[in-house]
Amino acid sequence: MGVKTEEAALVEEATKKSGLVWVNGRALWHGWAGGGLCVVGGPGEQPLPGLVDGGAATVTVRSKDKGGRLVTWTGKAELLAPRSEKWDAAVAELKGRRLNAPDGEHMVERWARECEVFRVVPEGELLEAPGTMPAGSGAAVPVATPATTRGEVPAALPRLLARRRKRA
Repeated sequence: MGVKTEEAALVEEATKKSGLVWVNGRALWHGWAGGGLCVVGGPGEQPLPGLVDGGAATVTVRSKDKGGRLVTWTGKAELLAPRSEKWDAAVAELKGRRLNAPDGEHMVERWARECEVFRVVPEGELLEAPGTMPAGSGAAVPVATPATTRGEVPAALPRLLARRRKRA
């Protein structure tokens, strides 16, 4: 990893402890194994946004206690070959974190047969870290719409509602 030791420790610890990360802008559940973030996707699993073997990925990690952005880092995605040593290590971590799997004990076989397991290894400098966060919220601008909110409440409405309650 091309970052300082304290930055590498921040990336690893924050990613390990967070139950959710954003990879290329999409929230994913994950694990940490072999020095990288591990995710599984495919039929019956989460979609993996733009992850390709050898491609770059941007990972944003939230703080476990506050839930806000803690660190954003870039990494190189690696598609792990089913039943390889790296795949086995990643799956061992991921299977304990997978909630409500439709096939329980057969989940690992399904992953090997139908799914993709990626490991994203941190590379390069951190994009965001404590002390260097952008001032803006990062929220997307709402889409323009012709829909409107209801106008003002008619002055007589509270009295009408009060009468109905008395009758009941």
